[in-house]
Amino acid sequence: MNDSHLPHKLTDEALVELIITSHDPLLFKVLYERYVFTVFNKCLSFSKNNQEAEDICQDIFIKLLIKIKSFKGDSRFSTWMYSFTYNHCVNYYHRNKFKKYEKNILNIEQMCDEVPLQANDGDLEQPLRLKKLKIAMGLIPNEDKEILISKYQDFKSIKDLMKLHNAGESAIKMRLKRAKEKLLGVYNVVYC
Repeated sequence: MNDSHLPHKLTDEALVELIITSHDPLLFKVLYERYVFTVFNKCLSFSKNNQEAEDICQDIFIKLLIKIKSFKGDSRFSTWMYSFTYNHCVNYYHRNKFKKYEKNILNIEQMCDEVPLQANDGDLEQPLRLKKLKIAMGLIPNEDKEILISKYQDFKSIKDLMKLHNAGESAIKMRLKRAKEKLLGVYNVVYC
């Protein structure tokens, strides 16, 4: 009996080569069982939520099934798999952070109700205001943007912000006030 009949005894690299040539789902299952806990733990370090980490982990293995042919053996498979997992998690995190930002930009707009409407905004006034507000957010200093996003997008309380920034209540309120003033100032200079 040769080693190909005992997939559990194969090295990762030999197993991957066999998966690529045979397209045997049972062989992929062996690879899955070897890496599922490592991949899940890396996903959990990004999501901090078991269910979400399981979903990301499942996505990674589905993607791996499609992309496994891209493993060329230039490094150990475990190194390649770590990189594959890490890159997927980073992309997932940034994609979801952007989606969350898009979804919650309305909260920042509510904070900025005094942002003036343009005379030519017409029926598209809210989408235009949101687009302009997002552009203005990109023009203010990062520390101001971060505190506004923490408060109005991530729904952090003043107490949360006090802990996060290691500052007192009045300091946080003043930072929020100044950040909001800068955002409105930039918005008014650019769009008024």
